Amino acid sequence: MSDSSLLFMAGANTVEEQRARWERKRSRTAKELLETEHRYLEQLDLVVTFFVTILKAKGTLKPVVLETIFGPLESIYSASYVLSLYLERGNLATGLENFCQSLELYGHYAENLEQANKTLKEQLRKNKAFRRFKKLQETRPQFQGRKLEDLLPLPLQRLHQYKHFLRDLLENTSPESAEYQKLAKAVKSVSEVSRWVQDIIHKRENSLQLLRVQKLLKGQKTQVLTPERWYIREGWLLVVPSKGEELKRRMFFLFSDIFIAAKPCHPLHPLNSNKLACQAVYPLHQCVVDKVFGHTRSQGGLLSVSFPTSAWQKRQWSQT
Repeated sequence: MSDSSLLFMAGANTVEEQRARWERKRSRTAKELLETEHRYLEQLDLVVTFFVTILKAKGTLKPVVLETIFGPLESIYSASYVLSLYLERGNLATGLENFCQSLELYGHYAENLEQANKTLKEQLRKNKAFRRFKKLQETRPQFQGRKLEDLLPLPLQRLHQYKHFLRDLLENTSPESAEYQKLAKAVKSVSEVSRWVQDIIHKRENSLQLLRVQKLLKGQKTQVLTPERWYIREGWLLVVPSKGEELKRRMFFLFSDIFIAAKPCHPLHPLNSNKLACQAVYPLHQCVVDKVFGHTRSQGGLLSVSFPTSAWQKRQWSQT
């Protein structure tokens, strides 16, 4: 047998081994996807069966309130149930391709979740019948100590899992396979909806940060809650006075467009003892930041902030 024949056989064996490894990994991922899909359906079923269906029949909540709290959860459950049937039959790519047509439900569910939580809290406070009903349902053995509030975020958690499962499946599917293109489209669809959901979550978290800072500041003169403004970070710095006075400890809030300096209110103030008084709001588009000395990402750095094109005076701040 010639050397060229041996090389050809070795190459063929290598290709076959690679395909076998792909198939083993793909089979493990497909099995895990199905198992976790079953657990996900069991948890969704708790909400659909013991809350949505019964509440519709009893009329404990008005239809508009019911829709606000649970959103498209029933449709999400139905889509996952159909997906599980495909997975059980081994029709992986076709099942995922079909499932991706329902992915927008997850985006709409994410958009509604904040209002859903607010409405749920409001109903628990005002609606005695619903409060009793919820407590009774949660004591059922199927819930295993879980609350309704624990189950409502499940679709968003599952969406994150889908993204990783589908990427693993695609990576372990041969590009020559008939299923490869279907899986590639499914990965793209899940990634797009996942980014949509992450943007919603990011904006919600940013709004909460803006609201928190607004409440920390005394009075309403400084408007923190402004569209398109993003919270970045906050911390204590020492202000270096220009006339050789003592260093002054101040709290600074950095946003995408402004830099706020504030000092603590008097601890004996009857209303504002836990608040901060705004001393200055610096527009970032007008300022220049320079490192005077030290390591500004650790302790001991000195920053200089100036406003060359405006009437703002130069400031220096030292990290504590």
